Formats: sequence, structure tokens, C-alpha cells
Amino acid sequence: MPKKNHSPTGWDAVADWYHGWVGENGSDHHRKLAIPAILDLLDLQPGETLLDIGCGSGVFAPYVQQADYTGVDVSRRLIALARKQHPGQFIVADARRLTSHVSIAPSAYDACAFLLSIQDMNPLADVVRSAAYALRPGGRVAILMTHPCFRIPRLSGWGYDEGRKLQFRRVDRYLTPQRVPMKSYGRKQSGKTISFHRPLSEYVTALSEGGLVIDALREITTYKQDKDKARRMAEQEIPLFLGLRARKLDS
Repeated sequence: MPKKNHSPTGWDAVADWYHGWVGENGSDHHRKLAIPAILDLLDLQPGETLLDIGCGSGVFAPYVQQADYTGVDVSRRLIALARKQHPGQFIVADARRLTSHVSIAPSAYDACAFLLSIQDMNPLADVVRSAAYALRPGGRVAILMTHPCFRIPRLSGWGYDEGRKLQFRRVDRYLTPQRVPMKSYGRKQSGKTISFHRPLSEYVTALSEGGLVIDALREITTYKQDKDKARRMAEQEIPLFLGLRARKLDS
């Protein structure tokens, strides 16, 4: 019989590139923007349990001091890197199918986090249901993602109106969901990732249908301070990141 073709899973093909970019403790974007934002949303309390869904190489783990941390990712290579450099529990698991993993019990966690990961997961409804399965009643899920209204891969960007001397945000398409292959990464430029654009309404609907009620929303601008005045003003007004928090309804 011919051998089966075992293709890389998740971000396996770009694991080395990704690890080289973020390092052990996260990129500048992680440290200065994403991690503070999601910690604010999570509001973790001593003794709570946290499930970091799509944890990658575990860059969030060292910042979770007051809670019992567990990270999950479908990429075996990223989980292997996480285990080498961080304490805590790391599990290879598909975010869409947490219900079938023996190490993840129902209603076992006080909080779930998606740190810049949910836009790389599809179908969204399956991912949300998995998170809800892992949460105890009253528990919360915190999501930090690129803003779906203003930051659409390959279909948005900055523009400049010369007549008005105004920097603006260009959005080419928004309502139609998009499956966007991102550029190649890695030494041989062979690994690729997929980003899934969805309008904000799809996130709201998926959370609601998953038995979760949104109780916080943050629209977050960049931490950078551009030297150009027009660009700086635009960056202070147009948020490129979105934070959502939703709580699981009591049974």
C-alpha cells in the first residue's frame, strides 16, 4: 500500500519562522498591545483556571501569574517549542474539537483566551462551541484579534488624500467572508498560513448561538507614534485591533 501523505498541521510549516519572530516572550505587538489588552479583558483572579486556545509557542504563558494556565494548539511543532521554553501544561488539540480531547473536561475552566488566534480558525461556530464546552457556567472568553471592520487581509490599507492632507483607512470589501492565503514564510518560502476574514456580526452571532453573552468590547489603536502628523492622527482614531469578552450563561 502507498504511504499516506501526512501534511503539516496548523502552523507546523511556519513554526520556526513564527518562533523566530515572536521569541520566547512575544513580539513588540504582543508585549506592548495584545497581552496587556487581553489581560485587561480576562481580569484573572488568583486560583482561576485559564485555557489559552491557539497558544502557538506559548508566548502568553509567562504573563499569566495568578491563574493555572493551560495552552492548546493544533500544531505539534509549536507545542513542542512551548514545552521547551515555558512551564505549565501544553496540549496538542484542535480548537474546533475540544469536546473530543480526553485532557479537556467540560466546564473545567474559568476563562478561555484567544490571543490573535481566532482569525486563523474556521469554522467559527465550531471554535466558539468548543470554548463554551470548556467553560464553567459564568466563565468568560476573551478574544483579541485584528479589527474585522478596518483590517482585512489584502483588502484594506492606508491611503492619503493629497487635497485634504488627510490620512485615511481604505476598505475594499467587508461583508463578504474571505479565506485569505497569507504570504509565504520560512527559509524556503514554502510555508503559508490562512487568515479568515468575517464581518463583526458573525462573531456576535457565533458567540450568542454558543450560549455566550458579550459584556465588554474594546477598540484598540496602535501603540506606535508615527512621526508624520497625518498618519499619527489617523492611527489614533482608527482601531486596528478589537477585544471582545463574553460570559457563558448559567445552566
